[in-house]
Amino acid sequence: VDFALSNLVNCGIRTVGMVMPYNYRSIIDHTGSGKDWDLDRKNGGLFILPGSAFGTSRTGARFLLRDLIHNKAYFKRSNADAVICSTANFVFNIDLDEVYAAHKESGADITVLTKTASEKDGDVTAFDVIDGRVQGVRQGVNFGDTMFLDCFVINRQLLLDMFDWYAPTDYLDLFEAMSGDFGRVDVRTYDFGGYVAPIFNKRTYFRANMDLLDPRITAELFPADRSIKTKTHDTPPAKFEVGSRVLNSAVASGDRIYGSVSDSILGRNVIVEAGATVRNSIVMQGCIVKSGARVENAIVDRGNVVPAGTELRGTPEEVLITEKAHE
Repeated sequence: VDFALSNLVNCGIRTVGMVMPYNYRSIIDHTGSGKDWDLDRKNGGLFILPGSAFGTSRTGARFLLRDLIHNKAYFKRSNADAVICSTANFVFNIDLDEVYAAHKESGADITVLTKTASEKDGDVTAFDVIDGRVQGVRQGVNFGDTMFLDCFVINRQLLLDMFDWYAPTDYLDLFEAMSGDFGRVDVRTYDFGGYVAPIFNKRTYFRANMDLLDPRITAELFPADRSIKTKTHDTPPAKFEVGSRVLNSAVASGDRIYGSVSDSILGRNVIVEAGATVRNSIVMQGCIVKSGARVENAIVDRGNVVPAGTELRGTPEEVLITEKAHE
């Protein structure tokens, strides 16, 4: 959620509602009161909104109508002209002030953030577009299609009207419910030319993390004038012990490196013992890679211990994943 929240607050938005999934404990633990995003305030701030835990819904719906309608009072209390909606399925850093300005200038009812797809992806929503106006919506993109970045600006009163229009089909995604109404609702695109990483499965999650090892991508994602905020931790700097070897890796605070790490991402408080090797992998917070162990093409979830002399190895095409250790 860091990129979605940061994109919003970086353009001056100080009232943010987060619709929670059924299992939301880790999200609440991460965001807290919203202090790290300057959202712990008396006026506005971060609002935790309930999602719809029960009932039929279309699998993969990003903006489930039932979730939105369930929180109708939140939208009615606002005096804003427009609402910006976003999921946390995409990684990108954008100036939403420019998107909103384009929305106002065009006079559109809805402005959707889009990008030209560079590959086939069945999890990403595609729009059929003619002269910048959306004519249809479908699931899955091919190379060259207009893909939806799950972020849009909508006039608030129109959103409230849609709650009434589409109440009988509240099990659908908002844009799926709109599929027959693109003639009367003016939906226009805002094409984003920057870096975008969709994250819907382990393959795309792994690739997006590995992209962070490219200095050009990190420079674009983390510019000084649009910083990405996250939960802060009081953790000492990483320590690289004598004899350790680290190449082209992102190493977090609190890590202790005695062994070899290359082309990898390490979360906080990870220990790589002497004689251990981590290569082309993601090792999450609090893990210990024991002496003589080897981790390659793998995602090691939080709190795991890789025993001495063992090997966790996947392939670049099929990354190995270990489950989160039970607390």
